[in-house]
Amino acid sequence: MLKRGWISFALGLLITLGIAGAMYFKIAPLEMLEEKLFDLRFKIRGKVVPPADVVIAAIDEKSLEKLGRWPWSRDKMAKLTEILNREGAKVIVFDILFAEAEENDAVFAEAIKKAGNVLIPIAFDFDKETAPVQEDFLYASSISAIKNVSALKVFPPIKAIGLRACRKELSEAATALGHINMIPDKDGTLRWETMVIEYDLDLYPSIDLQVVRVYQGLGAEKVILNATKSINLGGRIFPTDLWGRIPIYYYGREQTFPYISISDILEGNVAPDAFKGKIVLVGATALGIYDLRVTPFSANMPGIEKHANVITSLLEGRSITKVPLITNLFILLGTGLVLSILLPRLRAISGASLSFSFLFAISLTGYYLFVKKGLWIDLSYTLVNIILVNTVITVYRYAAEERHARRVRAMFSSYVTEKIVNELIKNPSMAKLGGDRREMTVLFSDIRGFTTFSEKHAPEEVVAILNEYLGAMTEVIFRWEGTLDKFIGDAIVAFWGAPMKQENHAELAIKCALNMVKRLEELQQKWLSEGKPSLDAGIGINTGEVLVGNIGAEGKKMDYTVIGDHVNLGARVESLTRKYNTHILITEFTLNKIRDLITTGKLWRTRIHGLEKVIVKGKEKPVEIYEIESLEMGAESRIIEVEEERVVHLKEK
Repeated sequence: MLKRGWISFALGLLITLGIAGAMYFKIAPLEMLEEKLFDLRFKIRGKVVPPADVVIAAIDEKSLEKLGRWPWSRDKMAKLTEILNREGAKVIVFDILFAEAEENDAVFAEAIKKAGNVLIPIAFDFDKETAPVQEDFLYASSISAIKNVSALKVFPPIKAIGLRACRKELSEAATALGHINMIPDKDGTLRWETMVIEYDLDLYPSIDLQVVRVYQGLGAEKVILNATKSINLGGRIFPTDLWGRIPIYYYGREQTFPYISISDILEGNVAPDAFKGKIVLVGATALGIYDLRVTPFSANMPGIEKHANVITSLLEGRSITKVPLITNLFILLGTGLVLSILLPRLRAISGASLSFSFLFAISLTGYYLFVKKGLWIDLSYTLVNIILVNTVITVYRYAAEERHARRVRAMFSSYVTEKIVNELIKNPSMAKLGGDRREMTVLFSDIRGFTTFSEKHAPEEVVAILNEYLGAMTEVIFRWEGTLDKFIGDAIVAFWGAPMKQENHAELAIKCALNMVKRLEELQQKWLSEGKPSLDAGIGINTGEVLVGNIGAEGKKMDYTVIGDHVNLGARVESLTRKYNTHILITEFTLNKIRDLITTGKLWRTRIHGLEKVIVKGKEKPVEIYEIESLEMGAESRIIEVEEERVVHLKEK
């Protein structure tokens, strides 16, 4: 049991260390599972009502129906800009790349310049290289304040090799530029906002970061990048990962933020003050324009609403911070170590309950920290580790117990009854398979005159009658819960008190002996009626401390047996049954274990008659021996003590 416990602990620890290695190297399957658990936390949390700081001017189906197919003439964009500025919009943001020349570019550029609060996008290419754009308007939007620059050599930010920008006159008229790149995870879900992208040795912020800066009236110098750690925006710190990304805080599914159709804006069908003091995001929501993103909430959120989520979360200071690797490793190793220690000590159901409690507690803690504190702990690795540790330890224990059960069954099935074997399998602690010292009762039985009998009868007849006799005696021994040690030719050796401890081992042995005599009498009558020769036997019983266990050559021949002085004494007492012409002899040691049963009448219809004090071969002290026999119905049990002065020294075996 101790060995199996250590193996179980080692298995749990090895699994935990393996999962820790997977966490360190970010194994793809568990990373994907963690991403799904990230999404699940959002779905369980549900919608959070955002403040009314952001409005989406939507290029929707209604606008397309009234204003015609996209793209529209830039004079409509100029008019939209004028109306939004006139209605008091504090910041106007276009999520549209005006890359191609158009006849109304100058009109649109003039409207942008006049408004003085318009941001337009740039988009980077990561596959198609373009010639570097050397324009002042582009450099003016790059991040100039960078701390911990040396870290960029170890963990460089996402690097672009190409640039797509709006028309030059539009870019020069804009208040600021920001990139609109959205880089989803491998499963296509957008979970991260790329706050900075490197292009031509400069770092450019996302348009969402630029919007918040302009909205709060901060200069470009107030955006400070602490490389691989955080972004400082006017004194507010937003933690990033090593590559300058932040997890996107989603408020809900699509249309969590208010949409206003551009056709309604151009026609003046908008409530007063709908845009006053607000950030207005201009972008596509119509399905036909294909600017839809997969998010933790849905598979068809317009890209413009992603910007609304990021901008609002930055304004509110809502952020999601992925906890450091060392914290996740501590949680993983701590839970794995505790389970590896406790599970081997518990039964399967208790172990499963403990593991489920760990799963529930870790999941609930992870969800609480995510929703209330904005902390993202890796649940996937820890949860998978809990399941694996519990499963592997449980399977190993079942396999070990099954192997142990087969060993116990193979060892004891020929010694004891099926009932006792099953009990030993159910409670392995009841049987010590190694050597053990115990007080036990041993029984020896031997057929009288068997050598002469064998010489006078055919071998087939001898074997047949011997098998019948041994089979009947074995049934009696098993009936009285004895352990059949061995057959030595015509002799039988049995004992009580092992492998299961039996407090009444002497009583059971005596009842078994009396039953054996009765069963032998029945066999004798049967053999007489069949005209077969008859057998007779003597039984010797002794009680005392013996050594019981597996004895023999390990790996070759082992027997579960008993050895010791009291075993030898039992054998010699059996041999005295011939001298005293009786069927059953017991020693004073056995009598002392049942004396109270006789005097109180609990061992009924039994007479125990003291014969002599004898000194058997190999002993120096005399031992009292008693004849025991059953009485007729209604007779009272009694003991006749040995006369103290009579001591017989026996030299035979």
